[in-house]
Amino acid sequence: MPTYIPQAQLDSLVRATAPGRVAVLYGPRRVGKTTLIRRFAHEHAPDALIVSGEDIAVRDYLESQSVAKLRSFVGARRTLIVDEAQHVRQIGLALKLLVDHVEGLRVIATGSSAFDLAQRTGEPLTGRKRTLLLLPLSQLELGGLEAAHETSARLEMRLVYGSYPEVVLEEASADREAYLRELISSYLFHDVLALDGVRHAGKLLRLLQSLAFQVGKDVSLPELGSRVGLAVPTVDRYLDLLEKAFVLYSRHGFSRNLRKEITRSRRYFFLDNGVRNGLIANFNPLALRDDVGALGENYVLAERLKFNLYTGRLVVSRVNQGETSAAIKVRLDRSVG
Repeated sequence: MPTYIPQAQLDSLVRATAPGRVAVLYGPRRVGKTTLIRRFAHEHAPDALIVSGEDIAVRDYLESQSVAKLRSFVGARRTLIVDEAQHVRQIGLALKLLVDHVEGLRVIATGSSAFDLAQRTGEPLTGRKRTLLLLPLSQLELGGLEAAHETSARLEMRLVYGSYPEVVLEEASADREAYLRELISSYLFHDVLALDGVRHAGKLLRLLQSLAFQVGKDVSLPELGSRVGLAVPTVDRYLDLLEKAFVLYSRHGFSRNLRKEITRSRRYFFLDNGVRNGLIANFNPLALRDDVGALGENYVLAERLKFNLYTGRLVVSRVNQGETSAAIKVRLDRSVG
């Protein structure tokens, strides 16, 4: 594998970036947002000013709400890129002032906290922003570097270890496992636990572990609550936050009656197989597992989600119960066997 894997959202970022507009790039931590904006700058804006919202000096300028100070910060540059923008208070207002008062300025802002950055950019930038989501590497991106037989040979690795960029680039399984353990312990809960009122890190972990064992199955909130010791409203809130933090995503069960489908129980999936397996500390090869069907279902749905997202397809997301996990397991056995 090369050190840089071409990212599908690069072309989308180019299209979303224009004078007088803010392109907002969301995504989980460690999926390559900084790599993407630096690639964009290298190819399309070599004179861009790239700053980090974690830098206290940068925050001093951007939080000033002074047009004169903001103009002096940008100077003659016509592309401003703010990485980790969620650390800047009232970032939406600052970016609005910039695009309104600095003629011809293009702005890109990135953030891993979807709920935080969305709240801070939403109303001030109404009509002035375009939003993009970046997820772990997709087969759409990896397929451009692989022949069909190489994809087939690497399928088991992706089912077990997932598709985070650094996992894909690692050569040794032990290094992949170490990286995923560090990702889960240091980054996975960072955005959720930073919120007021989220004080049960241990119960949050048990909630995710419970969901990891029932990927693709109808989820009962009362059952989850009793299992991890949380009230149903708290479970519901935590699940919502975990979706906004890009750990999980949910889908309604399938029904041929679309009105009934909306009221059916939800099913939860992980955006990355490696995170799911890391949560339950199971990186065994497929031959030694009894959850191959669940792994396959999670992987296929995540890949479909990324494909639709990156190709701009507008679809109604539905979980098709016609093909069971057992059927998916049979097809995967044939692929990797």
